[in-house]
Amino acid sequence: MKHYLFTFLIIMLTGVSSLNAQSLNRLNKVTDDQSVYTSIGNIALSVTNFGRYGNGLTNPGVVPSCEYPIGSGIEHIFLGGLWVGAYSSNDSLGKGLSGPYVTTGAVDAASATRGGGCEYTNNSGSTITQRSSTLDSRFYSPYAVSQQDYIMDYVDTNLYAGTQQIVDHSPLGLAIHQECYAWDYSFANFFVIMNYWIKNVSGKYLDSVYVGLWTDAVVRNIKISSTSLGTAFYNKGGDGYSDSLKVAYEFDAGGDVGFTDSYIGIQYLGSSTSGTTTHFTSWQHSNTSDPNFFTPMNDVDRYRKMQGYFGGYNTYGNGINPNDLKAPSNRSITITNGPTNKIAPGDSINVVFAIVCAKKYGTEPDSYDTEEQKKNLYNNAEWALKAYYGEDRNRNGILDPGEDLDGNGVITRYILPAPPLAPKIKVIPESKKVTVYWDRRAEGSIDPISAKKDFEGYRIYKTNAGYELNQIQDLSSSLALAAEFDSAGNSVGYNTGFNYVKLDKPVTFAGDTTKYYYKFEFDNLLNGWQYVFAVTAFDKGDPASNLESLESSALVNYQKVIPGTPAASANSDAAIGVYPNPYYANAYWDGSSERLRKIYFFNLPAECELTIYTLAGDIVKKIHHDKQSNGSDLRWFQNYSSDGKQVMAGGEHAWDLITDNDQAIATGLYLFTVKDSNTGKIKTGKFLVVK
Repeated sequence: MKHYLFTFLIIMLTGVSSLNAQSLNRLNKVTDDQSVYTSIGNIALSVTNFGRYGNGLTNPGVVPSCEYPIGSGIEHIFLGGLWVGAYSSNDSLGKGLSGPYVTTGAVDAASATRGGGCEYTNNSGSTITQRSSTLDSRFYSPYAVSQQDYIMDYVDTNLYAGTQQIVDHSPLGLAIHQECYAWDYSFANFFVIMNYWIKNVSGKYLDSVYVGLWTDAVVRNIKISSTSLGTAFYNKGGDGYSDSLKVAYEFDAGGDVGFTDSYIGIQYLGSSTSGTTTHFTSWQHSNTSDPNFFTPMNDVDRYRKMQGYFGGYNTYGNGINPNDLKAPSNRSITITNGPTNKIAPGDSINVVFAIVCAKKYGTEPDSYDTEEQKKNLYNNAEWALKAYYGEDRNRNGILDPGEDLDGNGVITRYILPAPPLAPKIKVIPESKKVTVYWDRRAEGSIDPISAKKDFEGYRIYKTNAGYELNQIQDLSSSLALAAEFDSAGNSVGYNTGFNYVKLDKPVTFAGDTTKYYYKFEFDNLLNGWQYVFAVTAFDKGDPASNLESLESSALVNYQKVIPGTPAASANSDAAIGVYPNPYYANAYWDGSSERLRKIYFFNLPAECELTIYTLAGDIVKKIHHDKQSNGSDLRWFQNYSSDGKQVMAGGEHAWDLITDNDQAIATGLYLFTVKDSNTGKIKTGKFLVVK
């Protein structure tokens, strides 16, 4: 069992240092915490400003560690950290050589006492800053690289974190500037780039430097399997490595088959030094006997692992059979790059990695690891490389004619083709109906590669009722195309034009200054069921640049909607009711426990007091209803729709059949009253529960 007994050191790791890391593009937007997670794209990856990523699954289901797809409950990383290994010398000739030393952000034995390799600290008061390339983001910055940048600085120079000693730590004298990049584009929402600047702030030379990421990956669905299972939760990992793409990966080789059909890849993208080599190793957690898969317990062992040696001089594919890593086990993986021969005092190197996720391709069993199954992983890793190389399209390290898109004379990295801006949408639920409105800002979008306005059309998406009850909860694959409209008079698309959806005049809504130019109506929906709607914009593509038509992400502007009756007016004679009525246990939308049930009261006033009684007149439950309090805080929504984005019609309220005394109600007939808070008018009704 993994005994990571740490209380995640978010607040504690504020050790004071007199050394400041290299600073780039200081920002004026800051977060209040020292641990954040990416929310742009489809990976929710926790990152920290003390050299770690992942959060040890310390709060599973609430704070993601490395969840993909977002909302699915499928986690991919327990914990990971930056490793830097090197020798130290007095001069460039290697005089007084000592070491090797390895500074680690996390290792297998991480603990609350910082005894397990938690060797980076940050300056007192240090924060993680955020910026965005999205114009209407509150974090917008012209210096932003991606749609969600996180920027942080930390050092390895301290022997204490606050007043707590860092055990067995031999500082190399490093100051780290780290930036993380995430995008929501459909072709780039499956990776997070980890960009490290590593500066030598000691007075000595660093020799034979290796830089890498250690990752304790674990691909499990925490909505199905609890982390409290201990070893049974963690011992399902199978590992592998693609040398051509420089990506180490893990998959669920024997766990939640059918729900964890995905890969987590840790990929080396590039560095500022030439002549270096990428290395992969893997080992079994807490293994002290196997000569190849032993857990490294000191700097010498860790440095050898960073050099690519499993044990002795055995490497992946040379003394180590790759098939041996595919059997289920509790594993750690490293991917490293080096050696950089020398880093002089005051000098820096830049090394870049990516965290890449992918669903398995094809229909082979989920526990397998075939080349066909890795097609999506390889495709996603290739897109991460495209992002890293940016203007350097042929990846030869120089600017060839036609590659200098911004005209600054140097290779600009992290340039991706961009689809049009995602439209802003507004949804209006009614009884058995939802109307979707959207604006036209996408039509002015300019592609950064072609420098042209290339908007072509819109696509409207919708999920089926009950999509969220699927344990995977992959919204991106659950959204189905409902309609498509594109520009007329060209050779792209269907040439439908926009007359069917375009309004005669734009409309606005109370409290919302956006002008909406288009609308699309969905009829014959089921009241009380949750649907998701999204509108995307797509462009014409650019054959000259070999670019296909690109589409904005449906995950940017989606809206979760529950159709139902609007709030009843003060003089309405409509009867207030309940559905389903009778309610039978294990209704189609119920979950697997008492607290995952729900019924709806409908035709409610905009604000009212709802009281439920037994036939004997005993009060079972009192509920306050208004537009902000409509029952969406129930456990059902927390479990199946945790982002809290539900839009309800205003005249319905969900109840989980749990009393004010926190007990499940029994089979029987129940009465209720509804008192309009504005008029004092009272209506009554009844419903039957059968369990």
